[in-house]
Amino acid sequence: MNEARSQNHDHDHTHSHDEAGPSRRSVLWTAGAAGAGLGLGGLTVPQAAAATPGTAGAAYDADTTPTAKGRTMIGVPFERRSTVRVGIIGLGNRGGSMIDLFLAMPGAQVVALCDPVKEKTARAAKKVTTAGQPAPAVYTNGDHDFEQLCKRGDVDFVYVATPWDWHFEMAKTAMLSGKHVGVECPIALRLEQLWELVDLSERTRRHCMQLENCCYGKNEMRVLRMAHAGLFGELLHGAGAYIHDLRGLMFDPKYYEGPWRRLWHTRLRGDLYPNHGFGPVANYMDLNRGDRAVRISSMGSPARGLAAYRKEHMPADDPSWKESYIESDRTVSLVQTAKGRVIRLEHDVSTPHPYSRINSLGGTKGLFEDYPERIYLEPDQNNDEWGDFGKYAQWDHWLWKEHANPPGGHGGMDYMLVFRLIQCMRLGLVPDFDVYDAATWTAPVPLSDRSIKANGAPQEIPDFTRGLWKKARPGMDSEKPEE
Repeated sequence: MNEARSQNHDHDHTHSHDEAGPSRRSVLWTAGAAGAGLGLGGLTVPQAAAATPGTAGAAYDADTTPTAKGRTMIGVPFERRSTVRVGIIGLGNRGGSMIDLFLAMPGAQVVALCDPVKEKTARAAKKVTTAGQPAPAVYTNGDHDFEQLCKRGDVDFVYVATPWDWHFEMAKTAMLSGKHVGVECPIALRLEQLWELVDLSERTRRHCMQLENCCYGKNEMRVLRMAHAGLFGELLHGAGAYIHDLRGLMFDPKYYEGPWRRLWHTRLRGDLYPNHGFGPVANYMDLNRGDRAVRISSMGSPARGLAAYRKEHMPADDPSWKESYIESDRTVSLVQTAKGRVIRLEHDVSTPHPYSRINSLGGTKGLFEDYPERIYLEPDQNNDEWGDFGKYAQWDHWLWKEHANPPGGHGGMDYMLVFRLIQCMRLGLVPDFDVYDAATWTAPVPLSDRSIKANGAPQEIPDFTRGLWKKARPGMDSEKPEE
């Protein structure tokens, strides 16, 4: 496996805990010691609110579709523009590295930056001027200064790379301020928040996207094109995961500023981070584009990994000894689609395991499995032995043929994501994925938690498209546009 493909894909963010509410000083604090291309850390929430995600949407009837408050955003193109003016909220490890890619894109200009940690904002602002662009406006005056960034008249797109808990509020503020917005995953943590983002996107006519970089991975895009060309036959099943041993990082005070990431393991039992695995498989199967995810059933193992690691590595006076972990060490979910296909999702960040997203797709003619990459397709293979996936390079997406050795983190997928986003905005194209995809890919967070608490009982996944999933439409398997 290419070394770049085994890199950390964590997009997380940090914050200190305040019993009365999120700290007004440190909500966007980020982990200074983390590696390039990784996420920020996330904030924690007040105790009263912390229990809410654990029952996220418990009072919400998932099989009842709210009345639409606007027209669909399916097939709606961006407004064509010669220059895409970008505002970035959150300048830690993720935002602080992704800014390099925005600055490298022809037709993109970084005009505004926001992070309460002034040193991080100053460092990012210097990158902008070093790249030959005018000095950006900076917003460092507390946790809510992002609202002022969103109000600017010279921002076309807001990029959010902040703590999980703030994703919903920042996406909402950006759209209400007339801006298109892209958010690191997960886009929200509660079912009702997902519906509100869908409604806001439709009402404001602004795109709200889950910036899922794994959808732009070289292997993922090759499998996508092969699937659409019929090489796998009729698609039957797929799998995706986020399996990443984060034990050392979650207990490292120099990585996450505050125990926010660990504290989620005291609140939720479900899949905290389904997007990296779910997004690519959803694309293979054209979910929301001829098929849709209809229900999810989840089970979780006992929560033992973090407590065992704490016992082995943490001193007796460490604050973590006050924590009780309930998050299942290994969460396994089965998603069924309207066409009867099955998708397996897994999440595990607290037991020993090499990094894996699983990334598997099977049909009537064979299957692909990643980590390590291998393929078995008839008639090319017929001897019960795996074939060489490298021999299918002719199926690479045009993005990977045009940018064979892209810069940036995560094996180039970050670059592909930013390149394609800016291209779609400059040329006035329909984005590769939309708010309905964002909501679908994130819905397993609250619903898997609910299913586990109900002993694996299936939970209905809302139809965020309100019936429009039945119509086939383009997605990530795009044609190269004319410039």
